[in-house]
Amino acid sequence: MPGWIAFWLWATAALVILMVAVGGVTRLTGSGLSITQWRPISGAWPPLSHTDWVAEFARYRESSQAKLVNTGMSLEEFKQIFWWEWGHRQLGRFIGLFFAAGFLFGLAARQFSWRLGLTLAGMGLLLGVQGGIGWIMVASGLKSGMTAVEPLDLAAHLLFASLFLVTVVALATALGEDGRIRPGVPAPAARLSKLILGVILLQLVLGALVAGSHAGLLYNTWPDMDGRFVPPLRELLAVAPWWANPFENLTLIQFDHRMLAYGVLVLALGNAIIWWRAAEHPSLSAAGASRQSAPTRLALLLAGLVMAQVALGIATLLHAVPLGLALAHQLLAMFVLVAATRLAVLSRERAVAAPAASGPLAAHVATR
Repeated sequence: MPGWIAFWLWATAALVILMVAVGGVTRLTGSGLSITQWRPISGAWPPLSHTDWVAEFARYRESSQAKLVNTGMSLEEFKQIFWWEWGHRQLGRFIGLFFAAGFLFGLAARQFSWRLGLTLAGMGLLLGVQGGIGWIMVASGLKSGMTAVEPLDLAAHLLFASLFLVTVVALATALGEDGRIRPGVPAPAARLSKLILGVILLQLVLGALVAGSHAGLLYNTWPDMDGRFVPPLRELLAVAPWWANPFENLTLIQFDHRMLAYGVLVLALGNAIIWWRAAEHPSLSAAGASRQSAPTRLALLLAGLVMAQVALGIATLLHAVPLGLALAHQLLAMFVLVAATRLAVLSRERAVAAPAASGPLAAHVATR
């Protein structure tokens, strides 16, 4: 496998993480609705003259956000929020072109197998869908009476960005393992590593709902929620119909995000302990489940990142979501996702059952 493919995939992953960071700043500064038109090609050019700026500003002033939130905003102030949204869209265009360039070059040079080519084509489709969801999200905030995007649309936007990042990191990791003979790993840890990845994706969606609905500003105490660890059921189910509560009830949205954070922490710590203890068993240690193995190091790293993320989330909450802490919280979530993805891939198809009372462990090892 040509070395440039791994570099291209990891560079794409780095760009996606940067995109999430820029998107976070765009959202936190209220800049996401500053560009009211969707122009995939011509929109790449910013206003180039004073007349162009005045026209762009006039379009923004027709939005509900400008009328209800940013009344009296000057042209210079508008330029500040415009550049964040424009930069966010430009980076999205660049990621699309960068991914497409590598894909087309690999096809032209016949450096992809048919299976890899189909996989990359599917990833490209996922990236295109993500761009479309981005505009749907912005359009939701431009409706009459709206001053921000719909929380569910924001959650979908982050989810699809995260899914694309997962596919890129998973493929880059798998290609890096191509041809290597890896030792077996404990079956419980292999299953748990995959579960953790799914739960982290769900937690990212809940985090986006908290951000989009501003639920993080509702209860700024910890570990209680204004004196209660668990709010009364009547508050958790205050919205009718009942099924809308997970998406519209700010109390339940923040409560869910808190509780799942504890769940992720428990799972990550438990997984790290399983990997660590497996290295102490003579049979598993001989098979390669050592404390120096890549999965073991990743499990420990993931546990450390999750602990840091929980601490950062608490600090963000207690300080009422300041821009710096909120951005760091969102950015660290991407590194948690990358570590979880790599661990899930390295655990794949190499799980071994618990050692039998007798008989060699080699009989249990699943190799490539």
